[in-house]
Amino acid sequence: MAGSCRAGFDGGSRGNPGPAAWGVVVLDDQGHPVSGHAGAIGRSTNNVAEYRALLEALALAERAGASDVKLFADSELVVKQMRGEYKVRHPDLIPLHAEAKSRASRFPRFSLVHVPRERNKDADRLVNRALNLGENARVEERFDAPAAAE
Repeated sequence: MAGSCRAGFDGGSRGNPGPAAWGVVVLDDQGHPVSGHAGAIGRSTNNVAEYRALLEALALAERAGASDVKLFADSELVVKQMRGEYKVRHPDLIPLHAEAKSRASRFPRFSLVHVPRERNKDADRLVNRALNLGENARVEERFDAPAAAE
């Protein structure tokens, strides 16, 4: 494994439970979005969708061969459960948490950072695009490179 991977992720449901989706935005070293990925997952809760987003972000990092992974999320619950600050009690989250911990442990360097919702807008937008497209929808998006400073 070589290289780094930076990504923001989000999950959401319309109703809790209700139609749900995940979104992941891959970031460059300056924090600018490079690509986005999202998918609808059917009827689920917001917290399950957040964990599915985390698992998708980890899968992207694995496929990229990253050794240094830094993920950003606005879900305090997921971040604090992954850090061991909150216990995982809900039966739907226990296997997702275990899988996420296992996958994260494969990276020599892994961190998960809680960010305010407004810093995670691109991932949230992708979640909503997938939800608007309906069940089993997949979204892939490329972002334009930021304009060079003059």
